[in-house]
Amino acid sequence: MDSNEYQRFALSTADPCAKDPLYLACGLCEEAGEVAGKVKKIIRDNGGVFDAQHKLGIALELSDVMWYVANQAAQMGYSLSEIMEMNKLKVSERISHGTLHGSGDNR
Repeated sequence: MDSNEYQRFALSTADPCAKDPLYLACGLCEEAGEVAGKVKKIIRDNGGVFDAQHKLGIALELSDVMWYVANQAAQMGYSLSEIMEMNKLKVSERISHGTLHGSGDNR
């Protein structure tokens, strides 16, 4: 499945609340927090060992993150492929300027 095909699927499953960018941003943060929570518990309870079951759990949470990203991008007027291309260009420029590490958006 390509990114834009997935985005169309995600949009088709969204309820009316998912047209609100604030709702989508909150959902994205919530799901990203669930990814972080699973990782934290693996460190705490499993000695930092990521076995297949743990990886699957994280992947499923990442799929929820992706749903929110797809819907948020659409509400901002972008396809997922455009968002991915923007990131590729931004990271490539940072590499070429030697500013991959550091902080700030405009480095």
